[in-house]
Amino acid sequence: MAKPTPGTLKARLIDPYGRVVNSLRISLTQKCNFDCFFCHQEGESNPDGEVAPEEIEAIVSAAADLGVNKIKLTGGEPLLRDDVVEVVRRIAPYVDEVSMTTNGYLLAERACALREAGLKRINVSFHSGNSEVFCKIIGQDALAQVREGILAALECGLSPVKLNMVVMKGVNEGEIHKMIGFTREVGVTLQLIEYQPLERGAEDWGEYHYDLRPLEEELEARAERVVEREMHRRRQYHSEGGGVVEVVRPIHNSDFCMYCTRLRLTSDGCLKPCLMRKDNHVEAVALLRNGASREALIGAFKEAVARRRPFWG
Repeated sequence: MAKPTPGTLKARLIDPYGRVVNSLRISLTQKCNFDCFFCHQEGESNPDGEVAPEEIEAIVSAAADLGVNKIKLTGGEPLLRDDVVEVVRRIAPYVDEVSMTTNGYLLAERACALREAGLKRINVSFHSGNSEVFCKIIGQDALAQVREGILAALECGLSPVKLNMVVMKGVNEGEIHKMIGFTREVGVTLQLIEYQPLERGAEDWGEYHYDLRPLEEELEARAERVVEREMHRRRQYHSEGGGVVEVVRPIHNSDFCMYCTRLRLTSDGCLKPCLMRKDNHVEAVALLRNGASREALIGAFKEAVARRRPFWG
C-alpha cells in the first residue's frame, strides 16, 4: 500500500459533538511483567488474541487517511512483544508521531532500536523513586532496571521522555516534590496522573485518590511559563530551573472529556471510543481477516467516532 507523507492535508474525523479525532492509542498486548494494583488494563478484559504487525499497519494507514497523525503504542507492556520494533517501523511513515508508554523494565536494551525504527518519544511509568514503595506498587524490585531504561531513552535521543506518576494518597504523594527535583536533574518531564476509579482500583478509589487541584494551583503560581496542550487541555508547568510538570486530572474535570481527541484500538483489534466504556466497541481487525474492503475499514473508524459521547460518566 502507498505510504503518505506525514503532515499532508487529509479528511478529518469529527464526532457528533464537534471534537476532532487525530490520535489513536493502540494496545499491543495485555501481557505485563508488572502487577500494579491499580492497573486499568486500558479498559480491556478477556481479550481474544493480539493484532499482527501487518494488521496494525493497515489500521494506521486507514486512520492516517482520515487525519489521524499521532499514534501511541501501549499495553499491557508493549516491549514484551518481540515484534514491537517491526510495528514501529511499519507505522512510522504514515503519521507525524509515534510514541509509546512502557513500564521501562526492558527499555534499556531496545531504546535505540525503537528510535531508529521511528519512535519519537516515550512515557515511562515511574510511580516512586523509593525502592520499597516502588516494589509495593508494581509487585517486584525493579527500580534499578527502570531507571536504567529512562537513561537509555535519553541517550538514544527519544524526546521528550516523560515519567508517568500515578499519585496515590498514603503511598507516594509525599514524593511529588522529590520527583520534580529528579526529573529536573535528568532532563525529563514529570506527568502527575490522578488516581482513577477504573477496574482493579475502583473499590479502593476513596482510599487512594489524591486531589491534584491544590498542587496544580501551587505549580501555576510558581511556573515561569504555562503551556496548554490540545489533548484534554492538559497544562504543562515550566519552572525557571528547567523542570516541566504536566498534570493529568480526569476526576471532576469536564475539560478532560470535552477536549479528548483520541480513539483506541484494543489488543484484539476493536476500535474503542472511550477508555471508560466497554459497550460500544467497533470491530476493525476482524474486517481485515474476513477480506473486507478498505472502505469498510474507513467505515469502522467513522462508526466508532459516531459512538463517542460528551462525557464518560
